[in-house]
Amino acid sequence: MKALIFNGPGQSEWTDVPDPGIEEATDVVVRVDAVTICGTDLHILKGDVPEVRPGTVLGHEAVGEVVEVGGDVRTVRPGDRVLVSCITACGRCRFCREGGYGQCRGGGGWILGHLINGTQAEFVRVPHADLSVHPLPGALDSKDAVLLADIFPTAYEVGVLNGRVRPGDTVAVVGAGPVGLAAIATAQLYTPQKIIAVDPAPARLDAAKRFGADAVASAVGDEAELLVADLTEGLGADVVIEAVGIPESFEMCTRMVRPGGHVANVGVHGKPATLHLEDLWIKNVTITTGLVDTSSTPTLLRMMAAGRLPASSMVTHRFPLDRMEEAYDVFSRAADTGALKVVLGGQPHDTVAVREATPAT
Repeated sequence: MKALIFNGPGQSEWTDVPDPGIEEATDVVVRVDAVTICGTDLHILKGDVPEVRPGTVLGHEAVGEVVEVGGDVRTVRPGDRVLVSCITACGRCRFCREGGYGQCRGGGGWILGHLINGTQAEFVRVPHADLSVHPLPGALDSKDAVLLADIFPTAYEVGVLNGRVRPGDTVAVVGAGPVGLAAIATAQLYTPQKIIAVDPAPARLDAAKRFGADAVASAVGDEAELLVADLTEGLGADVVIEAVGIPESFEMCTRMVRPGGHVANVGVHGKPATLHLEDLWIKNVTITTGLVDTSSTPTLLRMMAAGRLPASSMVTHRFPLDRMEEAYDVFSRAADTGALKVVLGGQPHDTVAVREATPAT
């Protein structure tokens, strides 16, 4: 089969690799129908995630069809259309029994495209399938469903829930990429008073408005901090969600939050960030970090099937699976290309309201 292989920092290749097979009785093999590229994949290619070894198939988000199941799998069978979660859960260890699947100690957690071969391929082996793949309603398009593999659960759990968004809050979301937009969308479930989006790219600020942001500001200079101060009478935001993963954005978040407020860090950081405890110690600020557990995926699936999540408007570019390298180029240059979420593959009926990518000239 064909797959995108990580060959070291700055190096990847769409090439032939062996087909995956069942290795454990709890495995399934899925034929990939639709897959997407995550900002974490860009961090891996930059060398920010050293655990990823050269030769690994990248990717941790997919929708596809089950083609083979291990003898102990009970929840799906060949022919089922499924969502492949970015998090794998054994279901037996302490953390899984508490719903903390991201910290699984039984061979799960974030392993796809990280510690084992991932989803940016024609086929993928998924361990611990009973908790790690989700059957999909027939009416849910692949290009929408694939956003539930990582983007929406991550934004909702690590951003909105960890940040403890409550009715009447002022919420600032720093970073209006896919995760930031999903945070804006899911924060509205808790009826905040206002949502402020911060990003350096005007196109992404426009997208933030479409997703429900009440005010937007550039991340360049001190515009965002001044806007948050102005809209909160100098107090600061109740909740600030960091959805970028660079030191400057994290430090900006800590300056925007009010005393007693919450900073929810979602972004994947590849470099140290300074924690200014000389300013923060007296403010009773709570800072949370975390890897998504995807325990909310069944709920979000029901909401998306009911049309309650704005998924389609996030997908700006579509490519066939074999144009993976071109898709990476478009996604990595989002400021120039306007890319929010790039989806590869998908059935022909999935093309409604999606900007099709044209061949490079």
